Amino acid sequence: MKDAINIFVEQENGERIELEAPLDMNLSVMEVLKANEFPVQAVCGGMAICATCHVEVLQGEDLPEMSDDEAYMLESLPHATDSSRLSCQLRIEPELDGLVVRIMPEA
Repeated sequence: MKDAINIFVEQENGERIELEAPLDMNLSVMEVLKANEFPVQAVCGGMAICATCHVEVLQGEDLPEMSDDEAYMLESLPHATDSSRLSCQLRIEPELDGLVVRIMPEA
């Protein structure tokens, strides 16, 4: 069994940066992004109440169901898309291996 998965962050120029995310620490995608110094504010610390960790999922299968709190926050964002998620609500699990996200602007 693998002890880490790879996720990718797509930049504005289309370049994809690969990140290794450990499976044994119960981290969220938001925590992995912050640990790798991506510009994710995560003001609420992962409680799904600020939407400052908004990402667009470009590739990813088997994502967990969206909670009502996450859906409500995303509904309030003017630039949300059908594939928007809050990265704090995506836990690092084997099913997320190969996930590709784009960090969305806050305004």
